[in-house]
Amino acid sequence: MSGHSKWASIKHKKAATDAKRGAMFTKLIRELTAAARQGGGNAETNVRLRAAIIRAKSQNMPTSNIENAIKKGTGELPGIVYEEMSYEGYGPKGVAIMVETLTDNKNRTTAELRNLFSKKNGNLAGAGSVAWMFNKKGYIAIEKKDIEEEKLMNIVLDAGAEDMKTEEEVYEITTAPADLEKVKKAIEQKNIKIQSAEITMIPSSTIEVTGADAKTNLELVESLEEHEDVQHVYANFDIPDEILKENQ
Repeated sequence: MSGHSKWASIKHKKAATDAKRGAMFTKLIRELTAAARQGGGNAETNVRLRAAIIRAKSQNMPTSNIENAIKKGTGELPGIVYEEMSYEGYGPKGVAIMVETLTDNKNRTTAELRNLFSKKNGNLAGAGSVAWMFNKKGYIAIEKKDIEEEKLMNIVLDAGAEDMKTEEEVYEITTAPADLEKVKKAIEQKNIKIQSAEITMIPSSTIEVTGADAKTNLELVESLEEHEDVQHVYANFDIPDEILKENQ
């Protein structure tokens, strides 16, 4: 489908150290809290919260952590108020990059992200510069070895998925954001293992990047993702599989 989805699949397969898992839990707690604050604590009626819970469970976050994060969002427990900020910019060769953050100090976050872009030959841009290139979608990845293509396609399309495509090692299913959980449940009911399931931003077009520029773009995206205030990073690069695999 795109460089984004290949990168998403590879990120998911990376071994999670305890330190990285701790950092992931911190980001997930922020997202759960922000989602509950924005739309309430009922996952049945709050699509964003439902997606955040799916993601938290996929990372094996304890139920008590999830519940406490939601309660902080609804005000049942005290917690820090984080402001949602989106940043848009460009990596080497004009790759479009979107960064979603939750921060308690937007001036600090802006300065630090600008510095990360600059270090990797990129730059922050104004609001609206690249957002139009991305569409919000539900995204599910399933390893090809776990099921035949035709069988899976029948399951997901019957459940309301928009599309399914085949990459080198995985099937990639896209849905409307509100339909992600419904399609996910239909897959799980057939005892099919899901590699990842999330609400994401998928680019409408991609830029092919190779060589040193490809590696620098990957380094930029990784450095952004590691920042404590960053929740999600989306890019429209299309990078050769062999370079992506070098970063596993």
